[in-house]
Amino acid sequence: MRVFDRGLVRQRRERAVATLPNADFLFKESAERLADRLLDMARTFPLALDLGCHTGQMAEALAQHPKIGTLFQSDLSPRMAAHARANGLGTVCADEEFLPIAANALDLVLSNLSLHWVNDLPGAFAQIRQALKPDGLFLAHMFGGDTLRELRIALFEAEGDTSGGVAPRVSPFTDVRDAGNLLTRAGFALPVVDADTITVTYTDLFKLMADLRGMGETNTVIERPKKPARRDLFLRAADIYAKRFTDARGRLTATFEIISLTAWVPHSSQQKALRPGSATTRLADALKTSEITLDDSTPFPKKP
Repeated sequence: MRVFDRGLVRQRRERAVATLPNADFLFKESAERLADRLLDMARTFPLALDLGCHTGQMAEALAQHPKIGTLFQSDLSPRMAAHARANGLGTVCADEEFLPIAANALDLVLSNLSLHWVNDLPGAFAQIRQALKPDGLFLAHMFGGDTLRELRIALFEAEGDTSGGVAPRVSPFTDVRDAGNLLTRAGFALPVVDADTITVTYTDLFKLMADLRGMGETNTVIERPKKPARRDLFLRAADIYAKRFTDARGRLTATFEIISLTAWVPHSSQQKALRPGSATTRLADALKTSEITLDDSTPFPKKP
């Protein structure tokens, strides 16, 4: 199933190279958070890949990182890959949907806010899993389903008011509840998925849209409207946004949900769940309390 126009994703990234230095604050913040998560890992990673590197924000956050030996980068956009290469790391132009990495080659794959444009996410996860060595780590951030919910609502209502119909003007994002299942389906072990929210404020809707364009993050859904939107649509959307989504200072709020994915390639050294009923220690002993056997006649203590 094709949801996104990958050629258009590449074009938008190519165009954004010139503007990204003024709009990459989310990529930088997310990269710093990923780097912090890596510090919690009790091992090192001799060979790592930054998949979907943009212009090198992840590499900047990992500069002189004690956990990584060699880091190289890849991006769908040739111009972004060339720009990222300026930091002195090996960099290639590669598509996340067709990963050109040999099996069992990597110790770590990082991806910072790039995989949300992939059509076949389970397939991409499976390719990442194949590229990693046994006990290799996959660590990624993706935009989640609540991302830009205010903009989605404002455009939806505005289009209904101005044209009597609606169109997909904001890209869909992965739901956090599905991400763990996708990792398991791809063959990963010990998946951990959580989400955090970053709220950015703006003076008006048009500054938000300018930032999205500057990041190369504007709509690439195949079923998007092909004709330019009428001016009255955005004026009405700006009015709805200002009335419904402002903070105490009167600034517009924009939600970016960041899903964090952590998963390992299976290995014999990893912890495994015990077979049900195989415990050798009573829970009551571990808690240093008395065990109460419950049946239909057992009275429950009343709440104080």
